[in-house]
Amino acid sequence: MPVLQNNQITQQLVRNQRQANENLVIASLHAQDLQGEAEASVKRQTEFLSMLAHELRTPLAPIALVADILEKISGAHPQLPHLQQVIARQVSHMKRLLEDLLDASRVSSGKISLKKSQLLLTDIVQSALEISQPSLDEHAQLLELALPESPVVIEGDAVRLAQVFANLLINASKYSPQHETITLSASQGADGTLAITVKDQGIGIEPASQPFIFDLFMQVPRTLDRAEGGLGIGLSMVRTLVEMHGGTVAVRSQGLGHGSEFIVVLPVSSESAPVQAAPALSEPQARSCRILIIEDSVDSNETLNLCLTFEGHSVVSAFDGPSGLALAQDGGYDIIICDIGLPDMDGFEVMTKIDLLQLLPAPFCIAMTGYDQQSFRNRALKVGFDHYFVKPIFMAALQNVMAKTFPQQP
Repeated sequence: MPVLQNNQITQQLVRNQRQANENLVIASLHAQDLQGEAEASVKRQTEFLSMLAHELRTPLAPIALVADILEKISGAHPQLPHLQQVIARQVSHMKRLLEDLLDASRVSSGKISLKKSQLLLTDIVQSALEISQPSLDEHAQLLELALPESPVVIEGDAVRLAQVFANLLINASKYSPQHETITLSASQGADGTLAITVKDQGIGIEPASQPFIFDLFMQVPRTLDRAEGGLGIGLSMVRTLVEMHGGTVAVRSQGLGHGSEFIVVLPVSSESAPVQAAPALSEPQARSCRILIIEDSVDSNETLNLCLTFEGHSVVSAFDGPSGLALAQDGGYDIIICDIGLPDMDGFEVMTKIDLLQLLPAPFCIAMTGYDQQSFRNRALKVGFDHYFVKPIFMAALQNVMAKTFPQQP
């Protein structure tokens, strides 16, 4: 009897183990399905946001160029300078919103990387000010700086750290009254860290919202007169980028109506301050060039043509790939500016065929597109483009590239 019971117990244990193994296999397959669904969802989100950014950048391109044109003919009417500044500010604002959207996608897919170097705190702040100054000007606000007198060096990504403090300054400006003073101060700690504080006297943050203020898509409640809030992405990006630099970020506010303080703590580098390049005596200028524009958007093509003509260049336009290729084949162009998203024959194919022509002298080829993915940049350089611009193109940036390649002779 005991032997029979032992056999039954053993058989039951074997059955239980077999069932447990089967359950583990089923659970593993289910987990793989869930992971696959999550990855597919992230991929769809990334593709959607990339396409949305492309579709929104396309109409922004001619608007940005029109702002440049208005600046050049501002003497025609006393109100034109003001109108030009309004357009330029709003284009920059839209561009920042698009970049925030794409950055949110990059964070969720783990595609953000840092290009670190030794940076002076003053240079980081200056770059942040260049980005945030239009918002401060629009609200007639004053920025007070209180930085250490001796140079402070931080190891980090210049672009991303400027983005951190520009986001905080724009956020402070957005939620502060007209003519208010915003303060950016920094102080070194005994533990080898630097605390940078952005303080405002704006609407403040209620205590219940403060623990979640850095969460993605989190937005504090706002009244109808404060309807210019963003997408709830900027502060989430601030936290992500600061943590990627080995730092922390925190918020302090006594509640609604008592302003806010955002404190970023970063490690100070032990390296010496980078050597500062001597400032240029004047902005470089490009010599007069013969330029071919290949762009199917009539508004973008015509406004870019007009801007470059204003600068003294000889410009020819094509509105599709085959026409552009036929014009390029004639040769004689110093620069070819080609859109990527052309119908029928896209910019990659156009550039590949232009490269096969082996034109002499070889034109300097610039890609312009609404797509900001690294894969597009890599492919553009591989097929022969020399430079890659994401729409909207600002003339100052384009002129800088042209001046380096075709400098004006003294």
